[in-house]
Amino acid sequence: MAFADTPSLHPANWLRDIEAQVPRKAVRDFWNRLRYGAEAPLSDERIFVDPCAVTVSYDGPAAGRLLRRHHSGMVLGGEWDSYRQPFAQNIKCRSAWMHYVDGLPWAETPLFDRMLRHVAEGRRPDGCNSYEDVVQRYETLDRIFEETDRRRRLLTQAELPGFLRREHGGILVHIDRNGAPLRAGGGMHRLAIAQILKLQDIPAQLGVVHPEALYKGVFATLRQPLARDAGLNG
Repeated sequence: MAFADTPSLHPANWLRDIEAQVPRKAVRDFWNRLRYGAEAPLSDERIFVDPCAVTVSYDGPAAGRLLRRHHSGMVLGGEWDSYRQPFAQNIKCRSAWMHYVDGLPWAETPLFDRMLRHVAEGRRPDGCNSYEDVVQRYETLDRIFEETDRRRRLLTQAELPGFLRREHGGILVHIDRNGAPLRAGGGMHRLAIAQILKLQDIPAQLGVVHPEALYKGVFATLRQPLARDAGLNG
C-alpha cells in the first residue's frame, strides 16, 4: 500500500498518529466490525451532510461528557444526543454571518475580540500568538470562503496539504439516534461558510454515533454525497 494513499503509515507521521490516537481508533474499528458487521462505522470516516441541516450542536458540558475527534467512530448509547444547543448561537457562527453577510470587518466581530483576549491571557487560540497571527488567521479564512464559493464545494481532507487519514481534521459531526448530524468541536468556521454559501452537501469527519441510528438503518445514507447531479463531489 502506497504511503501517498495511506500517509498515517509513513514513519514521518507516527507522532501525528499518536496525537490523533490512530492506534486506539484502529482497535475501535476492529471491535465495531465484530459487533456491527462489515458496514460498521469507521473512525475518521468521511460522511456527507447537508450543511443547512446542521442546526444544533452537541452540548458536552451539559451532558457531562466532552466528545472530541479522538472519539471518532465510537458507538455510544444513552441520552448524550439529547443535550444540544442551537448552532446559530455559537460565537464563530454568529461572527461569520456578521462578516460575510452583514459586511462587518472581522475586527468588529465578538469572535475577534475574544481571540485577542485569549492571546493576551497567554493562550494560543487556533494557534495564534499575536494580533498579527489573528489578522492572518482571518485573511486565510477569507481566502477559503472565496475558493469555496468559486468551487461550490468544500475540499475533502485528502485534497488538502497535511492529509493524514480518511477525513481526520474535517468538520466534526456526531450522529444522533435518528441519523441527524450534531455539530461537534472542529471545523465550525467551515460549517458556517458552507451554510452561508448554501452548499448542497459537505464532507465531514464522523464523530460519535448513537446505536439506534445503526439499528434503524439511517447511518448508511450518510456515506453517499447528496450533490450527485451536478458532479460537485467528483
